[in-house]
Amino acid sequence: MIDSFDEVFKGVVDYCSKNGDIASTALGLWIEPIKPLRLEGNKAVMEVDTEFQRGIVMQQYSALLQKGFKEILGFDVEIDIQVSNSDPSSENTEENSSSGSNTDKIDENNADLKKKMDYAKYDYTFDTFIVGSSNEFAYHACKGVVKGGGVVYNPLFIYGPSGLGKTHLITATATEMRKNDPSLNIVYVTGETFASEIIEAIQKKSTAEFHNKYRSADVLLVDDIQFIAGKESTQEEFFHTFNALYQDNKQILLAADRPPKAIKTLEDRIRSRFESGLMADIQTPDFETRMAIIKRKAELLDLNMPDDVAEFIANKIKTNIRQLEGAVKKLKVLNHYAGSKPTIQSAQGVIREIMNDDQPLPVTIEKIINEVANVYGVSPDDIRSSKRVAQVSTARKVAIYIVRQITGMSLTYIGSEFGGRDHSTIVYAVNDVAKNLETDDHLKELIDDITKNIHDYSNS
Repeated sequence: MIDSFDEVFKGVVDYCSKNGDIASTALGLWIEPIKPLRLEGNKAVMEVDTEFQRGIVMQQYSALLQKGFKEILGFDVEIDIQVSNSDPSSENTEENSSSGSNTDKIDENNADLKKKMDYAKYDYTFDTFIVGSSNEFAYHACKGVVKGGGVVYNPLFIYGPSGLGKTHLITATATEMRKNDPSLNIVYVTGETFASEIIEAIQKKSTAEFHNKYRSADVLLVDDIQFIAGKESTQEEFFHTFNALYQDNKQILLAADRPPKAIKTLEDRIRSRFESGLMADIQTPDFETRMAIIKRKAELLDLNMPDDVAEFIANKIKTNIRQLEGAVKKLKVLNHYAGSKPTIQSAQGVIREIMNDDQPLPVTIEKIINEVANVYGVSPDDIRSSKRVAQVSTARKVAIYIVRQITGMSLTYIGSEFGGRDHSTIVYAVNDVAKNLETDDHLKELIDDITKNIHDYSNS
């Protein structure tokens, strides 16, 4: 006869040991340290010391625990694991010793995994880039830039969706050029940072320093160049920077999420310069390339990846290399802590997590206002202010319209974010922009580009 919940749980642990596919090390690290608290109807309430422990137990062992409870109690139970908030110093010596031992094991495991993860990191070089039919042309174009010393392909414009290796390639190109000539002045910047820096330089009257930074470069790499679109002062500055470098035969490498012709508010004179060099697209990786990426990452992490699991991941994640590598890393964590070998079932759970984790970050009103302010050459404070200068007023209406379209926030809330404006003012701004969009193609292109840039930011 079982007299207490403690005895019930001892029986559950014994069941897990004998019937569960669980290593003795994992049993001692995750199951045995669980503290049984009470049985509330059909809910088994238990406790662990950390949120990390709770996550591992719930993800890996909750089903096994449920089977154990049903075996002992004769009915199904719900697993409820809480995290202890108690002060370890209040426990008795034996409990402290046991807790300390378990904590030491977890700390050792954390340190060991960190070493493996650090080892599995790789520099953005040509050697670590997986070449396939989807990126082969862009890869060889970058290799050609290195061999040609800035004469063959200039500028080189690489485009394709986020997460496919554009940054890897242009960085590898710069790395190889620096290896060949350590004296090269290589400057890397994102389009967004370039835009912010020129606005700051204008405000601080330090444009000479800005010019010197970029126009003295031997190699200029600009990632996410689409972020300069629609920003007059930024495009003006980039036009002259581009010309200065190009005339001096300096190498220019650009990356964007779409080709120049699809960046609607890019000035024609800049678009024509981008298209005057070589354009190379990177497409979503084919099945063979995805398999190679998975196998390479598993090898770096010292993870035995079965072919059927690798194929399952490659068939489920098709459009993002970062997600592929993330799936392998999560399987490594499960293997390291819980002793779980990669299976299709565990891969299914990992992929669900990744798809949830990689949802775009919520777009903030602040981000929208900043982007619109940069485009119209005003400050975010101007947009929120009561100024009625034409440029500020137009920027404010556009910002309000985009906030409404992207976030779907209530008109009242939007009004509070724009300096406490009332409901009718916000309605007027939204309707006025919507009406102008019917006849003003330039405004439509401007808002399309701003919206794309904001979404790119939240997905990066």
